Amino acid sequence: MWVKYLKTILKLENVSKTYMMGEVPVPALKGINFEVNSEDFTVILGTSGSGKTTLLNIIALLDRPTEGTVFVDELDASELDDKELANLRLKKFGFMFQTFQLVPWLTALKNVEVPLTIAGVAREEREERAKDLLNLVGLTDRMNHRPLQMSGGEQQRVAVARSLVNNPEVIVADEPTGNLDSKTGTEIISLLHKLNDEKKVTIVIVTHDAAIASKAKRTVYLKDGLVVKEEVRA
Repeated sequence: MWVKYLKTILKLENVSKTYMMGEVPVPALKGINFEVNSEDFTVILGTSGSGKTTLLNIIALLDRPTEGTVFVDELDASELDDKELANLRLKKFGFMFQTFQLVPWLTALKNVEVPLTIAGVAREEREERAKDLLNLVGLTDRMNHRPLQMSGGEQQRVAVARSLVNNPEVIVADEPTGNLDSKTGTEIISLLHKLNDEKKVTIVIVTHDAAIASKAKRTVYLKDGLVVKEEVRA
């Protein structure tokens, strides 16, 4: 019998993050140990102030820990300078945000192309890849619309397409359904599950929504900057 090997692509060892409020240290994370394997669908669940967005930012190399080590494919991220980190983010991660983070004066097509523009990809290839992904997320007829001409669900679908355009290994999503009604939010989460199942994209979501966590392969419960429980589902 063949057993599929899923590699560890992200690993946090004893990671802490402390912010300074004036002269007062405020700990956001306290000695987190955390791993993400390829093809995981992980939800980090916690209330506001639990540290989940801080944890996601460190996982995605958007922020550096105060203490501890972050490994990406066994590479110690603390040894990278800011430019090297930016290049690694661009290749490794796709990003989704609660507020969509679309450029309001660009069409859906051009918004999806943004990461490729940053990466220096040629115009024809950018356009072809962006069109393919907008087709994938069901926005064939909305490619030339700007964000204010689209619903919240459509805007988040554009964000999904944009997160995939650089062929990332990992999509990180910060409250991706927070500004959506429940039906549309369910559709977006279903789309992410489809990408995980069919495209084998690793998904890491932070949310306060227990319904999203209940359908994940793995749920990590965060409270007061600490991992207090994990659940793994078949």
